[in-house]
Amino acid sequence: MPELPDVSVYVDAIAARVVGHRLERVTIAKPFLLRSFAPSPQELAGRVVREVRRLGKRIAIGVEGELWLVLHLMIAGRLHWYAAGKARKRRVALATFDFDNGSLTLTEAGTKRRASLYVVAGAPALAAHDPGGLEVADATAATFAARITAANHTLKRALTDPRILSGIGNAYSDEILHRARLSPLAFTRSIGPAELDRLFEATRGVLEDWTARLREEAAADFPKT
Repeated sequence: MPELPDVSVYVDAIAARVVGHRLERVTIAKPFLLRSFAPSPQELAGRVVREVRRLGKRIAIGVEGELWLVLHLMIAGRLHWYAAGKARKRRVALATFDFDNGSLTLTEAGTKRRASLYVVAGAPALAAHDPGGLEVADATAATFAARITAANHTLKRALTDPRILSGIGNAYSDEILHRARLSPLAFTRSIGPAELDRLFEATRGVLEDWTARLREEAAADFPKT
C-alpha cells in the first residue's frame, strides 16, 4: 500500500508535471471509483491546476475555482504518467486525467476494487478528507508523545491509525518498530519517556529515509511501481 513516503513522491512528481497546466478532461472507466456526486468530474475540464498536496495517504489535485480531485490509492492503486505523444502501456485504467501536456492514469491490481476518487469544492470539503493525524515531520518529541499517549493503544495500532499519525501503514510501521526496538504489542501508556523518544526518532527517521530513497530512485522520472 502506498504510504507517506510513496505518496509524497507521487505528489512531487505530479506537481512538477501538471501545476500551471490545463486539465482537459477526466475519463472514468469504472463507475465504482467515483464516490462523490457533485461537483461532477466534467466540471474540472478546462481548468488550470493550481496545487497538488498530500492529505494523509490521499493525493489532492486542486484546479481553478477551488475544485479538487481527491485520490485514495488504497492497497493496489498506482499512478502512471504519459507525456503528450508518448504511447501508453496496455494497462486497464480505472481513470484517465488528460492534461494539455500529458496524461495521468490510475490502475489497480487484483480483483478487489478499493481505490476511490472524490471531486469536492472548497477548503472545508477538502479538509473533510484529511483524517487529522499528526504530521511527524512537523512534530516535536513532546507533541508526538502527547498524540501517541492520548489513548492507550498498542504501538502498532497507534502508528497505523490515520487519526493519530498521518500517512503510516503496515509496511513502514514494522520498520519503525524494528528500528526503535519496541514490540508492536506494547501499549502506548506502558512505555517510558526514553522509549517514546526512541519511537519518535525512529518514526521520523524511517519516513525521511524512505522518502529520500524513493525520490532518488525516481529522479526526474515518474515513480515506477
